[in-house]
Amino acid sequence: MPKNKGKGGKNRKRGKNEAEDEKRELVFKEDGQEYAQVLRMLGNGRCEALCIDGTKRLCHIRGKMHKKVWIASGDIILVGLRDYQDDKADVILKYQPDEARLLKAYGELPENVRLNEGIAGGMDEEEEGGGDDYIEFEDEDIDRI
Repeated sequence: MPKNKGKGGKNRKRGKNEAEDEKRELVFKEDGQEYAQVLRMLGNGRCEALCIDGTKRLCHIRGKMHKKVWIASGDIILVGLRDYQDDKADVILKYQPDEARLLKAYGELPENVRLNEGIAGGMDEEEEGGGDDYIEFEDEDIDRI
């Protein structure tokens, strides 16, 4: 029988992200970086994101974030642009929902960006007047049937 040489199993590894509640300093973009909103996850540590400058880019999630910071569609991220490939970028940071609201309040994000409400590019039912999925009949219509 082999001896256990590690210091614990998968449950020990799961408990490492305990310092998530702490407030962190808000990071703004620098030159060579851009804000983006995730359109869809592609798998294999990649995602498709729409940058604020209007370009769709294939983004690679860096190894430090991979399997530690979970990114979903609709999230606001900070990407590092590549000098040699304009259609690709690297994910540097994922903004929490309250940080994304602060960025929008500071004017870093344009007003048309929707923050962390489900899938990016979707329509709100409140905004789209008459987005009901049912048909309303009058009493006379029911009597004729």
